[in-house]
Amino acid sequence: MKKQSSKIMILFFVMVVVMLGFGIVIPILPFYVETMSASAQSLGILMAIFSIAQFISAPIWGNLSDRIGRKPLLMIGLLGSAVGQILFGLSTQFWMLLVSRALTGILSSATMPTAMAYISDSTTEENRSGGMGMLGAAMGVGMVLGPGLGGWLGQKSLSLPFFGAAAVTMLAFFLVLILLPESLPVDQRITNHVKGQSQLVTMFSALSGPAGFLFILAFLVSFAMTSFEGIFALFASHRFQYGPEQVGTIMTVIGLLSAVVQGGLTGPLSRRFGDHNVIKASLIGTAIGFAIMLTARNFTGVLLTTSFFVLSNNMLRPGIASLISRNVENQGSAQGLNNAFMSLGRIVGPLWAGFMFDINLDFPYLSSAAIMLVSFVLSLMWLNPISISKPTEAIPAISKNN
Repeated sequence: MKKQSSKIMILFFVMVVVMLGFGIVIPILPFYVETMSASAQSLGILMAIFSIAQFISAPIWGNLSDRIGRKPLLMIGLLGSAVGQILFGLSTQFWMLLVSRALTGILSSATMPTAMAYISDSTTEENRSGGMGMLGAAMGVGMVLGPGLGGWLGQKSLSLPFFGAAAVTMLAFFLVLILLPESLPVDQRITNHVKGQSQLVTMFSALSGPAGFLFILAFLVSFAMTSFEGIFALFASHRFQYGPEQVGTIMTVIGLLSAVVQGGLTGPLSRRFGDHNVIKASLIGTAIGFAIMLTARNFTGVLLTTSFFVLSNNMLRPGIASLISRNVENQGSAQGLNNAFMSLGRIVGPLWAGFMFDINLDFPYLSSAAIMLVSFVLSLMWLNPISISKPTEAIPAISKNN
């Protein structure tokens, strides 16, 4: 048990580092782009390219981890993330930023699905949601520390945050290299793999299988969160005249709170009520959270309503990942697809929110609330313990020996 806890803590640190590298760019990216005389449209492209790269590459890494093991993929992801951050810090032209950000997205995307597959390899079904919840909490911690660290170090030098993140990432790399054992025995690895199928075809095929609705929910988790994050600062500025300091305070508080609650409550709640019931409650909570954020009239109200939304949304990811792991046998491939659908949500969410914001201030949250409400209604029909009781090979894209 102690050995398993040490493995999870190493993976926890790995995911903190990866998300720290993602979040560290948020407060300083506009200044970086400004120094190169790039436009706001260029800024949007730069923000999207990371998620696009993850969307394309994550399932490939997940599939590969089923063939060669988890540890090599974790090391590739961390080393690639460190190199990408160094290149970003050294960039002097906009195209260099694009290349380095894309490279970071491609290589760092090996870590999340592989870490989830590692948890699936190393835990029982009863404790799996708790392990997934710890990874979710780590992501929350990284996203909280990233923007704060980026803003603080960026006051000294715009490049310094990236060099600092690269140094911490290399520390995680050596921890995995020295201390983390392989979780997938050689005799359980997949030796045959069908090549030539495009990523979109693979995702479409997965949607027709028993885990299809879960992949849709994985997309909606990221869609909802990035719809909120994508325009929150703009929404707060227009509605409450908040500046960066107030927005930063809100994001920090709710990020810390969600990390603590997700890490401490996901496992116990899932064991008591079941993953399917936690997911249903989180879906309706997310829908309500979008709506009640529009009712806030002061700082305390904004803090409470946004916290309710973020906590509801963050309870979704571990349960979904846990149920996906029970529906398939090739955990790396499955979690790679899971991450691909989440990456797709991170691409669509901000674009949708920005489009709706141009129409009306309230439309991003109202429309997203409606989408999550429909998802909750569908979950009442399609998500139940009977349909998620055992693994299956019905999804060609991720079935055994595929």
